[in-house]
Amino acid sequence: MNNRLRQLRIERGLKLKDVAEKLNVTIRTISHYEAGDREPSIDVLIKLCDLYDVSADYLIGRTDY
Repeated sequence: MNNRLRQLRIERGLKLKDVAEKLNVTIRTISHYEAGDREPSIDVLIKLCDLYDVSADYLIGRTDY
């Protein structure tokens, strides 16, 4: 998931700060998700899916689309 989160953020021209503000979490939290040190809660996972317009299956690596 971490590689996809970072890739999606970069593809959309967003900074860690932008994503953190949209999800109402800290920059450090987003950094931990992208580094693979932590996994988002279900609520945050849903927000990430909405933000990036992708499925949860895509984010967690179950599908490639």
